[in-house]
Amino acid sequence: MASLKQSARSTRSWAIILNLLVMALLTGCEAKSEEEVASSAPPPPEVDVVEVVAQPVVLSESFTGRVEAAETVELRPRVSGYIQEVAFEEGGLVEEGDLLFLIDQRPYQARIGAAQAELAQARSQSAQTGSEAERARVLLGRQAISQEVHDQRQSALNNARAMVDAAEAALDTAELDLEYTRITAPVSGRAGRAMVTRGNLANADQSLLTTLVTIDPIHVYFDADEQAAFASHTMLNSGESNSLKIELGGDAARQFTGTLDFIDNRLNPNTGTLQFRALLANPDGRIRPGEFARVEMPVARMEQALLLDRKAVLTDQDRRYVYVVGENNLAERRQVSTGRQVGAQTVITEGLNAGDRVIVNGVQKVFMPGMEVSPQQVAGAPADNTQPTIAARED
Repeated sequence: MASLKQSARSTRSWAIILNLLVMALLTGCEAKSEEEVASSAPPPPEVDVVEVVAQPVVLSESFTGRVEAAETVELRPRVSGYIQEVAFEEGGLVEEGDLLFLIDQRPYQARIGAAQAELAQARSQSAQTGSEAERARVLLGRQAISQEVHDQRQSALNNARAMVDAAEAALDTAELDLEYTRITAPVSGRAGRAMVTRGNLANADQSLLTTLVTIDPIHVYFDADEQAAFASHTMLNSGESNSLKIELGGDAARQFTGTLDFIDNRLNPNTGTLQFRALLANPDGRIRPGEFARVEMPVARMEQALLLDRKAVLTDQDRRYVYVVGENNLAERRQVSTGRQVGAQTVITEGLNAGDRVIVNGVQKVFMPGMEVSPQQVAGAPADNTQPTIAARED
Protein backbone atom coordinates (compact mmCIF):
# COMPACT_ATOMS: atom_id res chain seq x y z
CA MET A 1 0.00 0.00 0.00
CA ALA A 2 2.84 2.36 0.88
CA SER A 3 4.53 1.58 -2.45
CA LEU A 4 1.41 2.57 -4.43
CA LYS A 5 1.24 5.95 -2.73
CA GLN A 6 4.90 6.55 -3.45
CA SER A 7 4.42 5.72 -7.18
CA ALA A 8 1.49 8.13 -7.47
CA ARG A 9 3.51 10.97 -5.94
CA SER A 10 6.35 10.27 -8.43
CA THR A 11 3.97 10.46 -11.43
CA ARG A 12 2.55 13.78 -10.26
CA SER A 13 6.05 15.20 -9.91
CA TRP A 14 6.98 14.29 -13.50
CA ALA A 15 3.74 15.85 -14.80
CA ILE A 16 4.49 19.09 -12.97
CA ILE A 17 8.01 19.21 -14.43
CA LEU A 18 6.69 18.55 -17.97
CA ASN A 19 4.11 21.35 -17.65
CA LEU A 20 6.79 23.75 -16.48
CA LEU A 21 8.95 22.91 -19.52
CA VAL A 22 6.07 23.47 -21.97
CA MET A 23 5.25 26.82 -20.34
CA ALA A 24 8.87 27.88 -20.55
CA LEU A 25 9.01 26.96 -24.26
CA LEU A 26 5.83 28.89 -25.03
CA THR A 27 7.06 31.87 -23.07
CA GLY A 28 10.30 31.86 -25.10
CA CYS A 29 8.44 31.83 -28.41
CA GLU A 30 6.23 34.73 -27.36
CA ALA A 31 9.30 36.64 -26.31
CA LYS A 32 10.60 36.87 -29.92
CA SER A 33 10.61 40.47 -31.10
CA GLU A 34 8.77 41.75 -34.13
CA GLU A 35 12.14 42.63 -35.70
CA GLU A 36 13.20 38.97 -35.56
CA VAL A 37 9.97 37.90 -37.27
CA ALA A 38 10.43 40.51 -39.98
CA SER A 39 14.03 39.50 -40.56
CA SER A 40 12.97 35.89 -41.17
CA ALA A 41 10.54 36.86 -44.09
CA PRO A 42 11.79 36.28 -47.72
CA PRO A 43 13.16 39.37 -49.58
CA PRO A 44 11.12 41.03 -52.38
CA PRO A 45 11.67 39.31 -55.76
CA GLU A 46 14.02 40.98 -58.23
CA VAL A 47 12.48 42.11 -61.52
CA ASP A 48 13.85 43.94 -64.56
CA VAL A 49 12.17 47.25 -65.33
CA VAL A 50 12.40 49.61 -68.28
CA GLU A 51 11.67 53.30 -68.18
CA VAL A 52 9.22 54.17 -70.93
CA VAL A 53 10.63 56.85 -73.23
CA ALA A 54 8.81 58.72 -76.00
CA GLN A 55 10.76 58.51 -79.27
CA PRO A 56 10.18 58.99 -82.99
CA VAL A 57 9.59 55.82 -84.99
CA VAL A 58 8.68 54.88 -88.55
CA LEU A 59 5.89 52.32 -88.72
CA SER A 60 5.74 49.88 -91.60
CA GLU A 61 3.31 47.32 -92.92
CA SER A 62 4.08 43.95 -94.48
CA PHE A 63 2.83 42.92 -97.93
CA THR A 64 3.26 39.81 -100.05
CA GLY A 65 4.72 40.09 -103.51
CA ARG A 66 6.48 38.29 -106.33
CA VAL A 67 9.86 38.74 -107.93
CA GLU A 68 9.78 39.51 -111.64
CA ALA A 69 12.49 40.24 -114.17
CA ALA A 70 12.89 43.84 -115.25
CA GLU A 71 12.85 42.60 -118.87
CA THR A 72 11.47 39.31 -120.19
CA VAL A 73 11.99 38.33 -123.84
CA GLU A 74 10.29 35.48 -125.68
CA LEU A 75 12.75 34.73 -128.45
CA ARG A 76 11.17 33.87 -131.82
CA PRO A 77 12.85 33.66 -135.25
CA ARG A 78 12.26 36.36 -137.87
CA VAL A 79 12.87 33.93 -140.72
CA SER A 80 11.89 30.31 -141.20
CA GLY A 81 14.38 27.51 -141.46
CA TYR A 82 15.90 24.47 -139.83
CA ILE A 83 17.93 24.98 -136.65
CA GLN A 84 21.56 24.25 -137.43
CA GLU A 85 23.08 25.06 -134.05
CA VAL A 86 22.03 25.75 -130.46
CA ALA A 87 24.91 27.87 -129.22
CA PHE A 88 24.09 28.51 -125.55
CA GLU A 89 23.89 26.60 -122.30
CA GLU A 90 20.33 26.16 -121.12
CA GLY A 91 19.75 28.07 -117.89
CA GLY A 92 23.07 29.86 -118.21
CA LEU A 93 23.97 33.54 -118.30
CA VAL A 94 24.30 35.24 -121.69
CA GLU A 95 25.47 38.67 -122.73
CA GLU A 96 23.71 40.97 -125.15
CA GLY A 97 24.76 40.02 -128.70
CA ASP A 98 25.75 36.43 -127.90
CA LEU A 99 24.74 33.85 -130.55
CA LEU A 100 21.94 31.61 -129.27
CA PHE A 101 20.55 29.84 -132.38
CA LEU A 102 21.78 29.49 -135.94
CA ILE A 103 19.33 28.72 -138.76
CA ASP A 104 20.58 27.03 -141.92
CA GLN A 105 21.96 29.93 -143.97
CA ARG A 106 22.32 28.30 -147.39
CA PRO A 107 18.87 29.21 -148.77
CA TYR A 108 19.36 32.83 -147.74
CA GLN A 109 22.87 33.00 -149.19
CA ALA A 110 21.39 31.80 -152.49
CA ARG A 111 18.77 34.54 -152.33
CA ILE A 112 21.50 37.10 -151.87
CA GLY A 113 23.22 35.79 -155.01
CA ALA A 114 19.98 36.05 -156.98
CA ALA A 115 19.35 39.57 -155.68
CA GLN A 116 22.85 40.64 -156.62
CA ALA A 117 22.34 39.33 -160.17
CA GLU A 118 19.04 41.17 -160.52
CA LEU A 119 20.68 44.34 -159.27
CA ALA A 120 23.48 44.03 -161.83
CA GLN A 121 20.95 43.51 -164.61
CA ALA A 122 18.90 46.51 -163.49
CA ARG A 123 21.96 48.72 -163.36
CA SER A 124 22.99 47.62 -166.88
CA GLN A 125 19.53 48.36 -168.20
CA SER A 126 19.59 51.72 -166.47
CA ALA A 127 22.92 52.60 -168.04
CA GLN A 128 21.63 51.75 -171.55
CA THR A 129 18.41 53.71 -171.18
CA GLY A 130 20.40 56.58 -169.77
CA SER A 131 22.52 56.77 -172.91
CA GLU A 132 19.46 56.60 -175.12
CA ALA A 133 17.77 59.35 -173.16
CA GLU A 134 20.84 61.57 -173.47
CA ARG A 135 21.00 61.08 -177.26
CA ALA A 136 17.31 61.84 -177.49
CA ARG A 137 17.84 65.08 -175.63
CA VAL A 138 20.61 66.14 -178.08
CA LEU A 139 18.62 65.16 -181.14
CA LEU A 140 15.55 66.98 -179.88
CA GLY A 141 17.66 70.12 -179.62
CA ARG A 142 18.55 69.72 -183.28
CA GLN A 143 14.93 68.94 -184.08
CA ALA A 144 16.05 65.59 -185.46
CA ILE A 145 13.42 63.60 -183.49
CA SER A 146 9.96 64.34 -182.28
CA GLN A 147 9.03 65.32 -178.73
CA GLU A 148 7.14 62.05 -178.36
CA VAL A 149 10.23 59.93 -178.98
CA HIS A 150 12.19 62.03 -176.51
CA ASP A 151 9.54 61.59 -173.83
CA GLN A 152 9.42 57.83 -174.38
CA ARG A 153 13.18 57.47 -173.87
CA GLN A 154 13.07 59.67 -170.75
CA SER A 155 10.27 57.51 -169.34
CA ALA A 156 12.29 54.37 -170.05
CA LEU A 157 15.20 55.87 -168.10
CA ASN A 158 12.96 56.59 -165.10
CA ASN A 159 11.64 53.02 -165.20
CA ALA A 160 15.17 51.63 -165.35
CA ARG A 161 16.23 53.70 -162.35
CA ALA A 162 13.19 52.45 -160.41
CA MET A 163 14.18 48.87 -161.25
CA VAL A 164 17.63 49.57 -159.83
CA ASP A 165 16.08 50.86 -156.59
CA ALA A 166 13.85 47.78 -156.36
CA ALA A 167 16.80 45.45 -156.96
CA GLU A 168 18.84 47.22 -154.28
CA ALA A 169 15.95 46.91 -151.82
CA ALA A 170 15.60 43.20 -152.63
CA LEU A 171 19.33 42.74 -151.99
CA ASP A 172 19.05 44.58 -148.65
CA THR A 173 16.12 42.34 -147.69
CA ALA A 174 18.04 39.19 -148.62
CA GLU A 175 21.06 40.34 -146.61
CA LEU A 176 18.82 41.17 -143.65
CA ASP A 177 17.17 37.73 -143.82
CA LEU A 178 20.63 36.16 -143.82
CA GLU A 179 21.50 38.20 -140.74
CA TYR A 180 18.29 37.02 -139.07
CA THR A 181 19.47 33.43 -139.35
CA ARG A 182 21.85 34.31 -136.51
CA ILE A 183 19.55 34.68 -133.49
CA THR A 184 21.41 36.62 -130.81
CA ALA A 185 20.53 37.72 -127.27
CA PRO A 186 18.74 41.10 -127.34
CA VAL A 187 19.50 41.66 -123.64
CA SER A 188 21.94 40.35 -121.07
CA GLY A 189 20.43 37.89 -118.63
CA ARG A 190 19.65 34.25 -117.99
CA ALA A 191 18.43 31.95 -120.76
CA GLY A 192 15.74 29.33 -120.35
CA ARG A 193 15.55 25.93 -122.00
CA ALA A 194 15.82 25.51 -125.76
CA MET A 195 12.28 24.87 -126.99
CA VAL A 196 13.43 24.02 -130.54
CA THR A 197 16.54 21.90 -130.86
CA ARG A 198 18.94 21.26 -133.70
CA GLY A 199 17.41 19.81 -136.89
CA ASN A 200 13.88 21.04 -136.19
CA LEU A 201 11.99 23.58 -138.24
CA ALA A 202 11.47 27.04 -136.77
CA ASN A 203 8.69 29.13 -138.28
CA ALA A 204 9.12 32.86 -138.57
CA ASP A 205 7.37 34.87 -135.82
CA GLN A 206 5.69 31.71 -134.48
CA SER A 207 8.08 29.17 -132.97
CA LEU A 208 9.17 29.99 -129.42
CA LEU A 209 12.89 29.25 -129.25
CA THR A 210 13.65 30.20 -125.63
CA THR A 211 13.05 32.93 -123.06
CA LEU A 212 15.49 35.45 -121.63
CA VAL A 213 15.14 37.31 -118.35
CA THR A 214 17.33 40.09 -117.06
CA ILE A 215 18.77 39.54 -113.59
CA ASP A 216 20.27 42.82 -112.42
CA PRO A 217 18.42 44.81 -111.30
CA ILE A 218 15.27 42.82 -110.60
CA HIS A 219 11.74 43.91 -109.70
CA VAL A 220 9.46 43.01 -106.82
CA TYR A 221 5.75 43.71 -107.40
CA PHE A 222 3.26 43.87 -104.52
CA ASP A 223 -0.26 45.17 -103.94
CA ALA A 224 -1.28 47.37 -101.01
CA ASP A 225 -4.81 48.02 -99.82
CA GLU A 226 -6.31 51.46 -100.21
CA GLN A 227 -5.63 52.58 -96.63
CA ALA A 228 -1.97 51.58 -96.67
CA ALA A 229 -1.52 52.97 -100.18
CA PHE A 230 -2.84 56.37 -99.10
CA ALA A 231 -0.65 56.38 -95.98
CA SER A 232 2.47 55.48 -97.96
CA HIS A 233 1.70 58.17 -100.53
CA THR A 234 1.53 60.72 -97.73
CA MET A 235 4.92 59.66 -96.37
CA LEU A 236 6.61 59.59 -99.78
CA ASN A 237 5.24 62.99 -100.71
CA SER A 238 6.57 64.38 -97.43
CA GLY A 239 10.12 63.41 -98.42
CA GLU A 240 10.49 60.23 -96.36
CA SER A 241 12.93 57.57 -97.52
CA ASN A 242 11.60 55.22 -100.19
CA SER A 243 13.76 52.29 -99.10
CA LEU A 244 12.00 49.00 -98.43
CA LYS A 245 13.02 45.86 -96.56
CA ILE A 246 12.42 42.70 -98.60
CA GLU A 247 12.53 39.11 -97.35
CA LEU A 248 12.58 36.33 -99.94
CA GLY A 249 11.14 32.86 -99.67
CA GLY A 250 10.18 33.29 -96.01
CA ASP A 251 13.88 32.98 -95.13
CA ALA A 252 15.02 35.53 -92.54
CA ALA A 253 18.61 35.05 -93.76
CA ARG A 254 17.65 36.37 -97.20
CA GLN A 255 16.77 39.95 -96.39
CA PHE A 256 17.56 42.78 -98.79
CA THR A 257 17.00 46.50 -99.09
CA GLY A 258 15.19 47.71 -102.18
CA THR A 259 14.00 51.04 -103.55
CA LEU A 260 10.42 51.92 -104.43
CA ASP A 261 10.52 53.05 -108.07
CA PHE A 262 6.95 52.68 -109.38
CA ILE A 263 3.39 53.23 -108.16
CA ASP A 264 0.51 52.40 -110.46
CA ASN A 265 -1.72 55.25 -111.62
CA ARG A 266 -5.01 53.72 -110.47
CA LEU A 267 -6.51 51.29 -108.00
CA ASN A 268 -7.59 47.88 -109.17
CA PRO A 269 -11.42 48.09 -109.08
CA ASN A 270 -11.75 44.33 -108.56
CA THR A 271 -9.49 44.08 -105.50
CA GLY A 272 -9.36 47.66 -104.21
CA THR A 273 -5.55 47.55 -104.17
CA LEU A 274 -2.79 49.64 -105.67
CA GLN A 275 0.27 48.06 -107.26
CA PHE A 276 3.75 49.04 -106.15
CA ARG A 277 7.15 48.01 -107.49
CA ALA A 278 10.50 47.81 -105.75
CA LEU A 279 13.87 47.81 -107.49
CA LEU A 280 16.33 45.30 -106.06
CA ALA A 281 20.02 44.89 -106.89
CA ASN A 282 20.94 41.34 -107.92
CA PRO A 283 24.57 41.41 -109.10
CA ASP A 284 25.25 37.72 -108.43
CA GLY A 285 21.98 36.52 -109.97
CA ARG A 286 20.90 34.52 -106.90
CA ILE A 287 17.43 36.07 -106.90
CA ARG A 288 15.26 34.50 -109.57
CA PRO A 289 11.94 35.63 -111.05
CA GLY A 290 8.90 33.97 -109.55
CA GLU A 291 10.18 33.89 -105.96
CA PHE A 292 7.79 34.76 -103.13
CA ALA A 293 8.66 37.98 -101.31
CA ARG A 294 7.53 39.80 -98.20
CA VAL A 295 7.89 43.56 -98.47
CA GLU A 296 7.83 45.99 -95.56
CA MET A 297 6.79 49.48 -96.63
CA PRO A 298 6.67 52.54 -94.34
CA VAL A 299 3.11 53.77 -93.88
CA ALA A 300 3.28 56.14 -90.89
CA ARG A 301 5.65 58.13 -88.71
CA MET A 302 5.12 58.86 -85.01
CA GLU A 303 7.17 61.61 -83.42
CA GLN A 304 6.34 60.64 -79.81
CA ALA A 305 5.75 56.90 -79.69
CA LEU A 306 5.82 54.87 -76.48
CA LEU A 307 7.43 51.52 -77.30
CA LEU A 308 7.45 48.54 -74.98
CA ASP A 309 8.79 45.01 -75.25
CA ARG A 310 5.96 42.71 -76.33
CA LYS A 311 6.65 40.17 -73.59
CA ALA A 312 5.87 42.81 -70.95
CA VAL A 313 2.27 43.08 -72.18
CA LEU A 314 0.01 40.49 -70.52
CA THR A 315 -3.48 39.44 -71.57
CA ASP A 316 -6.57 38.93 -69.47
CA GLN A 317 -9.30 37.73 -71.82
CA ASP A 318 -9.69 40.66 -74.26
CA ARG A 319 -7.84 43.17 -72.07
CA ARG A 320 -4.13 43.92 -72.06
CA TYR A 321 -2.20 45.11 -69.06
CA VAL A 322 1.31 45.62 -67.70
CA TYR A 323 2.85 45.86 -64.25
CA VAL A 324 4.26 49.27 -63.36
CA VAL A 325 6.57 49.77 -60.39
CA GLY A 326 5.23 52.70 -58.38
CA GLU A 327 6.06 54.29 -55.04
CA ASN A 328 7.74 52.15 -52.39
CA ASN A 329 8.54 49.67 -55.18
CA LEU A 330 5.01 48.30 -55.21
CA ALA A 331 3.82 46.57 -58.38
CA GLU A 332 0.77 48.23 -59.88
CA ARG A 333 -1.39 46.65 -62.57
CA ARG A 334 -2.06 49.07 -65.43
CA GLN A 335 -4.49 48.42 -68.28
CA VAL A 336 -3.10 49.52 -71.67
CA SER A 337 -4.13 49.80 -75.31
CA THR A 338 -1.67 48.64 -77.96
CA GLY A 339 -1.13 49.76 -81.54
CA ARG A 340 1.22 48.57 -84.24
CA GLN A 341 4.16 46.30 -83.60
CA VAL A 342 7.69 47.41 -84.45
CA GLY A 343 9.99 44.41 -84.44
CA ALA A 344 9.94 42.94 -80.93
CA GLN A 345 8.25 46.04 -79.51
CA THR A 346 4.67 47.26 -79.33
CA VAL A 347 3.38 50.81 -79.57
CA ILE A 348 1.40 51.70 -76.43
CA THR A 349 -1.37 54.13 -77.33
CA GLU A 350 -3.09 54.42 -73.91
CA GLY A 351 -2.37 53.56 -70.29
CA LEU A 352 1.29 54.57 -69.95
CA ASN A 353 3.22 57.82 -69.74
CA ALA A 354 6.82 58.64 -70.47
CA GLY A 355 8.90 57.89 -67.38
CA ASP A 356 6.80 54.97 -66.12
CA ARG A 357 8.83 51.96 -64.98
CA VAL A 358 7.41 48.79 -66.48
CA ILE A 359 8.38 45.24 -65.53
CA VAL A 360 9.74 43.46 -68.61
CA ASN A 361 11.41 40.41 -67.02
CA GLY A 362 10.23 38.56 -63.92
CA VAL A 363 6.52 39.32 -64.30
CA GLN A 364 5.79 35.74 -63.23
CA LYS A 365 7.19 36.59 -59.78
CA VAL A 366 4.45 39.15 -59.19
CA PHE A 367 1.54 37.23 -57.72
CA MET A 368 -0.83 40.14 -57.11
CA PRO A 369 -1.04 43.95 -57.46
CA GLY A 370 0.48 45.85 -54.54
CA MET A 371 3.24 43.30 -54.02
CA GLU A 372 6.65 44.74 -53.18
CA VAL A 373 9.42 44.03 -55.70
CA SER A 374 13.11 44.81 -56.07
CA PRO A 375 13.38 46.66 -59.43
CA GLN A 376 16.55 46.37 -61.50
CA GLN A 377 16.81 49.05 -64.18
CA VAL A 378 17.67 47.76 -67.69
CA ALA A 379 18.07 49.63 -70.97
CA GLY A 380 15.16 49.52 -73.39
CA ALA A 381 15.73 48.61 -77.04
CA PRO A 382 15.81 51.75 -79.22
CA ALA A 383 13.52 51.93 -82.22
CA ASP A 384 15.24 51.11 -85.49
CA ASN A 385 14.49 54.14 -87.64
CA THR A 386 17.22 53.54 -90.19
CA GLN A 387 15.21 50.86 -91.97
CA PRO A 388 11.49 50.13 -91.88
CA THR A 389 10.50 47.18 -89.72
CA ILE A 390 7.46 44.96 -89.50
CA ALA A 391 4.45 46.90 -88.29
CA ALA A 392 1.26 44.95 -87.93
CA ARG A 393 -2.13 46.59 -87.96
CA GLU A 394 -3.70 47.66 -84.72
CA ASP A 395 -5.17 44.77 -82.78
